[in-house]
Amino acid sequence: MSVCWCCGAERAESELLHLDQHPEVGVCARCARWLHRRARQREDEQRPSPAAWLRGGIRSARSVVIQHHWQDRPVIGPLLRRLDRHLP
Repeated sequence: MSVCWCCGAERAESELLHLDQHPEVGVCARCARWLHRRARQREDEQRPSPAAWLRGGIRSARSVVIQHHWQDRPVIGPLLRRLDRHLP
């Protein structure tokens, strides 16, 4: 078992993604998705565009959902989590 460098969760070595220049660094798919979103946010801040504005709206909506714990609701929660997997 190996540990994700981001969240600290124990994962099988085959479940971790490694950086090319630093193969000792491994992150799980969930953290890789989170890092991708953070990188996209940074790009959007540096280069505003209509697409960046749309992604900012999605990020704001995601924050509201998390703040109100709607993702944990029995009926709407699974739908929100499934939708989240397909949003930037």
